[in-house]
Amino acid sequence: MRWVIVGFRTAATWIVGVLMTIICTPLVLIAAFIKDTSPVVDKIIRFWSRTWIVMAGAKLTIEGQSHIEANTSYVVVANHLSTLDIMSAFLAIRLPIRFLAKTELFKIPLFAQGMRAVGIVEVDREARGAVHATVNRQAKELIAKKRSLIIYPEGTRPRNGVMKRFKKGAFTMAIASQLPVLPMSIHGSYEAFPPGKAWVYGGPIRIVIDPPIETAGLDYSNTGDLRDQVYEIISSRVTAMGGEVA
Repeated sequence: MRWVIVGFRTAATWIVGVLMTIICTPLVLIAAFIKDTSPVVDKIIRFWSRTWIVMAGAKLTIEGQSHIEANTSYVVVANHLSTLDIMSAFLAIRLPIRFLAKTELFKIPLFAQGMRAVGIVEVDREARGAVHATVNRQAKELIAKKRSLIIYPEGTRPRNGVMKRFKKGAFTMAIASQLPVLPMSIHGSYEAFPPGKAWVYGGPIRIVIDPPIETAGLDYSNTGDLRDQVYEIISSRVTAMGGEVA
């Protein structure tokens, strides 16, 4: 019986999710063309996100939203377990946020135009050193428009559900822009929709947002300490919620 439910949920998630992506993308393009900072853009994105979460049978609970200040830009740092993390972040952070996306996603027709229209930052991992200048330029453009940026500093989703160590890029960017780092811990999305698999299992997803960490006055020599501080916060949260860390 369980596999019947999983099969139905998987089919419904992919069919409805893809359909809503096809519908919402041109709506985002139109809204962004009129005014790329319009709140309508983010309302469409959240509607799209909520559709995926609901169809996936995920029950999202969010703690710590009181730590988020309106009209403030952040570098949101989170652990990364599943594709559902992206949708969950759009719903948890009630601010206009954008994320880094690998360049392969920008090869999907229509979807690519939609991502570019709303300011999703393209990351070409093959570009090596040149990628940093490109990402920093795009990030500065977002910040100038009062956007926040979410970064998953593990670099990729762990295939075993175990949280990995953090890389320095997110924290270098936060210090360069002098934006506060907002730690966000996620648990349950791996079990709901594991990476590398088509099956959607559903279940509870819990998000905890901790108080922001100011970077004003920090320089690049503080990058390692900032990374370690945020890693300790998120890894402690993940462990307390029943997750595993490397």
